[in-house]
Parts: sequence; structure tokens; C-alpha cells
Amino acid sequence: MGIKIDYSFIFSALVQELKVLPLTLTITIVPLMFGLGIGIIIAIIRLRKIPVVDRIAAFYVSFVRGTPLLLHIMLIYFALPMAFDALALKYKWSLHSKDIPIIVFIFVAFSINAGAYMSEIIRSGILSVNYGQVEAAYSVGMTAPQAMRRIVLPQALAVNLPMLCSMFIALLQGSSLAFSISIVEVTGEANIYAAASFKFLEAFIAAAIIYWGMTILVERITSILEKRVQRYNRGGVT
Repeated sequence: MGIKIDYSFIFSALVQELKVLPLTLTITIVPLMFGLGIGIIIAIIRLRKIPVVDRIAAFYVSFVRGTPLLLHIMLIYFALPMAFDALALKYKWSLHSKDIPIIVFIFVAFSINAGAYMSEIIRSGILSVNYGQVEAAYSVGMTAPQAMRRIVLPQALAVNLPMLCSMFIALLQGSSLAFSISIVEVTGEANIYAAASFKFLEAFIAAAIIYWGMTILVERITSILEKRVQRYNRGGVT
């Protein structure tokens, strides 16, 4: 007896799951932005070998990259409320952990995870920039922070566009883990929608189509950006 697939259910599941796609993208994009900020700071700390702080940064990168995202979610979900409530009690805050939206814990966990990986991406990008350009920036009166912001970082990020794209895709797919603490994103909606009819295969096929479609879209956008960057580096017009 062959497997019978209900194609109409795939379509209805697709429509239902698309309703939570904005939340899924929020869970992806917000941590990506915060992770980029964390990654830049950690990369600069490690490149400049700032005493003590450099070792803390290296431990952070090693620990986060050496442990799964699901573990980060659970650690933040259980540890952050305890720490917050302890501080609230000490300083007599009116706000307590129960008042914090659950999605904030996802943002924190995902940002910490993304920051570690992006720090290595950015660090390699900074090292790829010719130091002669930095010296030229100094010669025209730029300070070190100005040279980093206006000369080095734009080139480092441009060089690593494919890696940044991969980071986005990894976070997009990792967003499915948000359901572990009751955040209903695409995969979570697939579980819920299929529960009544037990048509889990069809629901997950619909979810796979959404993730795949988003991945193709992001890769296409990245490809366009890469071509523009290459034309700019060759002195062409963007």
C-alpha cells in the first residue's frame, strides 16, 4: 500500500504557516542585527588582543561555537529569569521576569549564538583588508575608529557576504527551535495545524517549501549584492 499525500492539505497548511512567517523572519533578522554588533566588538577585541578581555572573548566564542543552539535557548530561558529576579529583588524593581515576553529570551539566545559565529566571519574579513589602506586613512587624519568604520568594516563585510548569507540561513532554520519554549513560528504552526488531522507529512512538506523558498530568495539577493560589490571594487558604477 503506497503513501497517499493530500495535496490540498499541503496548500491549506502552506497558507496557514505563511501567517507566522513574519514572526519567523523577526526571530531571524533581529538576532542577526544584534549578532552583527556583538561580532564586530568581539572581533576587534580579539584582533587588538586587549588584556583579560581578549581571553573572555575567546572563551565566549569557543563555548558558544562548541555547544548547540538549543542548549543556549534553554540556558537563557532558565538562567536569565533567575538572574533578573535576583536583581529586581536587590534593587527593588517593579518589573519581574514573568513580565518579560518569551520572545525576548529567544532574541537573547539567538543573538549570543550569532555573535560568536559572526565574530569569526568579521575577524577574517578584517584580516583580508590590505593594511596599506589603513595607513592611508591615518595619513589623511582619520582616527583608528574612523578608519575601522569607514574603510575596514565595509570591505570586511563585503568580502564575507556569502558567509553572512549562510549565517542568515542558519538562523532562519534555527528559528524552528523557538517552538521548544512555546514560540509558534513556521515549524510550530506546522505541528499545531497537523495535530487535528494527523497529517504531519503534508504540514512539514509545506514548512519545507517555505524555508526552501526563503533560502533561495536570500541567496539570490546575496548574489546580486556580490555582483554590485565586485563592480564597485573594479571601479565600475553600481
